[in-house]
Parts: sequence; C-alpha cells; structure tokens
Amino acid sequence: MRTVGIVGTRQATEYGKDMVENICQQLVPYQTVIVSGLAYGIDIHAHKHALKSGLDTIGVMGSGMDIIYPAAHKETAKKMTAQGGLLTENHFGTKPDAHNFPARNRIIAGLCDALIVVEAAEKGGALITADIANSYHKDVFAVPGSIGLSYSEGCNKLIKTNRANLFTSVKDLEYIMNWSIQDNSLPAIENYSALSEEEQLVMRILRERKSPMMIDEISLLSSLNPSKLASLLLNLEFSNLIKSLPGKMFGLK
Repeated sequence: MRTVGIVGTRQATEYGKDMVENICQQLVPYQTVIVSGLAYGIDIHAHKHALKSGLDTIGVMGSGMDIIYPAAHKETAKKMTAQGGLLTENHFGTKPDAHNFPARNRIIAGLCDALIVVEAAEKGGALITADIANSYHKDVFAVPGSIGLSYSEGCNKLIKTNRANLFTSVKDLEYIMNWSIQDNSLPAIENYSALSEEEQLVMRILRERKSPMMIDEISLLSSLNPSKLASLLLNLEFSNLIKSLPGKMFGLK
C-alpha cells in the first residue's frame, strides 16, 4: 500500500484545485491511498477527487469521531467510510478546537509515504505538516506557484530552502520515491507461521508499506497499544526480521 498526503490552504484557488484533481488522476495506476485533513480548500478537494478517481482516502480529524468538522463535509466523510476511512486520536465529544489541528497534522505526516503541499501561504497548517514530515524523514513535495501570489509563497519557500522537492507531475514522485507501476503488486509473503498472530500482523503492515514506519503509525494501523507493540517489535528485532531506526521508526531487514 502506498500513501500520499495532500495538504494546502483552506483558500484554494482554481489552480490549486486543478492540481489536486490532476494528482489524484495520475496516482490511479499506483493504487495510492490519499491522506488529508477533511478541512476546507485543498484538503476536501483531495478527498473528493480521490473518491471520484476510485482511490481510497483517509481523513484525519481534529475532533471526536462523532463530530464531523466542518459540517458541510459530512456527505463526503460518509462516502469515505466505504472507500478509505476517518481517523482521530480524540475522544467522542471532542470539539474541533484550534489546538487540535496542529496536533492532527503530525498524524497526517506520519501516515504518508510522501507529502505534497499544493498551495500554502508563508505561514499555516500545511507548512507545519511539511516540517513535521521532514522531521519524520518523509519525502516532501511542493507544487510551485506564481511569484507574488500569497498562496504560492509557502510552496515556493519550501522549494527554495530545500525543504521540499519540486513537484510538477507524478513523474517527480516516481523518480524520488523509486516507484514504478510494474512494481505495484506486493511480493509473496514468507511463511511466518512460527510467529504469533499479532507478530504476523505487524510484519504484514511493514511488508505492505515497503518503507520504515513510526511506532505510532504501526500502532494506529494494527490497533495494538504502544506498550504491547513495543514488546512485539523487540521480539521481531531479536528474531532478525526487522530493524530499528532513529526516530522510533522500524523497517524490514
């Protein structure tokens, strides 16, 4: 499974919306899961065009699971439950308070193999997500914009300061990530019958991602609590099946 995060300004221009549509269409052959934040602007267009293109899409929420925010996106969120899903770390009843959204951004950054910033002002949530993704050693891409336009400043600055790769088409993603359509099918899984069911689950998750993952991300995908997961990862490491990496990340040997 390949995952791409698409984030950007809530004040998306027609250029930004067109770029999101093109990205989703170009990612169809890669069977990519699109991750975003269900917010106005670039986020909701990423979810809508992923659904339209037949791609699974995951919305990471800054509220409780029972409170869809903004309410205008309830219909899209409902469709996502059948073609991807919704994700939150917040308890039921948690309101979409401002401080929840920067915290939500770290989950978006952690879930994706690569993050694409489509449009962003010089300051804002999209740039916070990009900085977090960089700290997680994820590949970050930015769509260039016209000089002088406020919602191009953030993307152009990311590229200028070498905090993001230039994104002009999915070919850029393919080159940097070493992806190819021919390699999209998963290799056969070895016989892990000697492992416990939970250890096999962890191995499958790492196998499908094909790249190192943070322990928090493995915990979310496996529904294993962090303390239990840490013990399983240690056993798998002792068995020489996985390796631990800086930043609490783990990958296959």
